[in-house]
Amino acid sequence: MEPWKLDRIGSCVRNENPTLIAKLRSGFVVMGDYQFLPGYCVLLAYPQADSLNGLSVAERRQYLLDTTLIGDAIIQACSPLRINYQTMMNADAFLHTHIEARYAWEPDEYRRGPSWRYPIEKRCDPQCAYNKERYGDLKQKIAAALYAIGAMVS
Repeated sequence: MEPWKLDRIGSCVRNENPTLIAKLRSGFVVMGDYQFLPGYCVLLAYPQADSLNGLSVAERRQYLLDTTLIGDAIIQACSPLRINYQTMMNADAFLHTHIEARYAWEPDEYRRGPSWRYPIEKRCDPQCAYNKERYGDLKQKIAAALYAIGAMVS
């Protein structure tokens, strides 16, 4: 495993995370490790938080607004059918939200449910692993869309 994956948030702070797209007001937006659904991003809360409920009301508003702004950027960059949002805290014990584009070209049995219903071989296909050569242009399109809608900070 690459060292930056052991501390995803810290690697963003140190600008060592190759999937880092931008710093938003509530955290860092990164490309998903696997792009089997092109445009898949994750918002990592920063400063690090244990849960959405642990944030103040103002921080929650900002975090949820940033989440939807990432969705807007993915829509601009990828033209999906819709966007799914998933905030889960059972695997990684820090606040993060998965933002996934869903497409008309997906098989019905998978398009109509959560993406984790896809077989693991499909979701974690090495051909879909994030790398700059294959997905750098898409990362830049999402960054440009975030910039255009005013979501990015410093």
